[in-house]
Amino acid sequence: MTIDRGQDPKSRPSPGRRRRLPWLLLAAVVVVVGVVAVVAYTLASGADDGREAHDFAPSADNPDPSLGIEGIVTVDYPPAAHVQAPQRVAYDQSPPFGGAHDQYWATCTGIVYPEAIRSENAVHSLEHGAVWVTYDPERLSADDVATLAANVDGEPYTLMSPYPGLDSAVSLQSWGHQLKLDDVHDRRISDFLTALRQNPNTYPEPGATCSTVRGGFDPADPPPFDPSAPGADAFPVDGK
Repeated sequence: MTIDRGQDPKSRPSPGRRRRLPWLLLAAVVVVVGVVAVVAYTLASGADDGREAHDFAPSADNPDPSLGIEGIVTVDYPPAAHVQAPQRVAYDQSPPFGGAHDQYWATCTGIVYPEAIRSENAVHSLEHGAVWVTYDPERLSADDVATLAANVDGEPYTLMSPYPGLDSAVSLQSWGHQLKLDDVHDRRISDFLTALRQNPNTYPEPGATCSTVRGGFDPADPPPFDPSAPGADAFPVDGK
């Protein structure tokens, strides 16, 4: 007589194991899909950032990419005459971003000035290809100022200073260009810097230095900002 003992019970998966295996497999699939999605998003985001940054980099086909920045204001300022302190200039913009200026430029080697500086010196820095970042100290918190300063600190051909009475929270200036904003996190800050810092197509003196010259502007003790309106004896902004 043959006894059919059937399948060895030890070789049979337990009911608990039969239920558990599909859930483990499903969890593994979910993890893999999630990782793939994160990697794909990261790569896509990086590509977008690179594309946007490239869009605002000057090129032979697009010598002034800043013209594509929403809110940009431009004025055609030719190279202008110099004045000597304490002579004022009758600027037509506030903050000014071109025209006559002091014979000495404000040091623009990535310095964040804690106090407002004389506009006539800062405008000369713009003539050398610098970007001047200004802000209303009444509208920004200390954290906001630090966020804004991160765009400037140590970056060649940039400078930053408060500008009391500014009609917006932030204003960016390069020679003949200005952009006013209300948010220190606005992406256009980076776009403006990319497009105009040392863009040889947009300022009069390519190759000019931003460093301090002996006997000129002292970044440790800069000429003070004058908030008053220029008097009748102010030098014309167009130098005429």
